[in-house]
Amino acid sequence: MAAVLSVNHLSKKFGNREVLKDISFDVNEGEVVCLIGSSGSGKSTLLRCLNLLEQPTTGTVLYRDKNIEESGLDLFHYRSKVGMVFQQFNLFNNLDVLENCTTGQVNVLKTEKEEAKKRALRYLTEVGMDTYINARPAQLSGGQKQRVAIARALAMNPDALLFDEPTSALDPETIGEVLKVMKHLAETGLTMVVVTHEMQFAREVSDRVVFMDQGVIVEEGKPEDIFNHPKEERTKEFLSRILEVGV
Repeated sequence: MAAVLSVNHLSKKFGNREVLKDISFDVNEGEVVCLIGSSGSGKSTLLRCLNLLEQPTTGTVLYRDKNIEESGLDLFHYRSKVGMVFQQFNLFNNLDVLENCTTGQVNVLKTEKEEAKKRALRYLTEVGMDTYINARPAQLSGGQKQRVAIARALAMNPDALLFDEPTSALDPETIGEVLKVMKHLAETGLTMVVVTHEMQFAREVSDRVVFMDQGVIVEEGKPEDIFNHPKEERTKEFLSRILEVGV
């Protein structure tokens, strides 16, 4: 199985504080990898390093065997291929739903406007937001905004999507609709890296679960192994604590 992303001995410091320490793992074609762990364990920082929203201090990230920090990489093109769905949606408030899903295609991919609209409508339909094409983000619920953000990322024809706690800003009623869309995407074979506190989603949908604590990967494996037979004490403590409170 070919690796879409390879992380090799990556670390990240903010001043004297080291938030990622010697991280190494691969994300293979068609694989869903869920990153779990307590808040502050480095999960979101790792995701931002994968997208170069944060610059790694040491180590490398390879996209299809090419170092993403080497000169000559078109960062906009790379981010279209390794897209990101944020906690806070990051939609353009001055654009309607359809425009939010076409502007990246037109400006980055240089797609013709009519073709961009067709692609946008296809993915808005897929996430159940095609009837809202003329709405502005301010008129949408959090769950609707996140579904538009997912459609926008999909319209860029990505190789992989990174999800940074995509349900954390949502109310309980709308979490389910976003997770349903993500489950469908996983079934289509889209390569996904998901930072999540939704343990049931990680258990059901991921091919591999990576548990992080204090900036290191403590344990990784198949969901049934991590959730049912964790080997490391820190993993056991985390899961017993988080599953107890039903997070």
